[in-house]
Amino acid sequence: MKKIMLIGYGAMAQAVIERLPEGVTIGWIVARTHHHAAIRTRFGDRARPLLLPQDCAETPDLVLECASQQAVAQYGEAVLHRGWHLAIISTGALADSALEQRLRHADGRLTLLSGAVAGIDGLAAAKEGGLEQVVYRSRKSPASWRGSYAETLIDLNAIREAQIFFEGSAREAARLFPANANVAATIALGGVGMDATRVQLMADPATQRNTHTLHASGLFGELRLELSGLPLADNPKTSTLAALSAVRACRELTQR
Repeated sequence: MKKIMLIGYGAMAQAVIERLPEGVTIGWIVARTHHHAAIRTRFGDRARPLLLPQDCAETPDLVLECASQQAVAQYGEAVLHRGWHLAIISTGALADSALEQRLRHADGRLTLLSGAVAGIDGLAAAKEGGLEQVVYRSRKSPASWRGSYAETLIDLNAIREAQIFFEGSAREAARLFPANANVAATIALGGVGMDATRVQLMADPATQRNTHTLHASGLFGELRLELSGLPLADNPKTSTLAALSAVRACRELTQR
């Protein structure tokens, strides 16, 4: 039985818990204090709630971050310096280049999950053969952008047709939209980098899906990919596929 540590207890973490593969169990959950009673009630002695990952005296088979960019910045180094395997979904945290370097040079193993997008392997292969340009577009419903920086750029209540409200680099997108732009960061890290990857963010009142469009070109040829996924019911900012990529990371533990 593989035993993992989960960082976070929100909508993403709940989706992972509900789909946890056979042969994998949760031993520890790093969460805010107000979640601890609910965790104890739900799991009993099977999973221990923690305030910090380093409060764990054992060695998890995997530490799975399902919380936020802030959680990556707060806990990532401590986890890796223990020599543990850390898998992160909030890849936008690596828009902070200093943090990225510290995490990549720490002792443990760092895995960047594919999240809500496909084609990262193809993008990385294209990079080997002359990747020159990458453009990523995210199209989501206005509800998915509420509570974000988008509200300062566009009137989400008044929008009647699809509209691009942000264009910039993946680094800018990840910093300004921490709950929405992890896909932009994942694509950038797998391709031409945070500053060279161009990002367009769109609000579309006619859709209930999160649509990710990737266009890459270079000496290798051209790649076009569009993925239209359903958001999590409890968090419209997050695609269901992002949670499933975390579930897949858990399943891979049982195949080693």
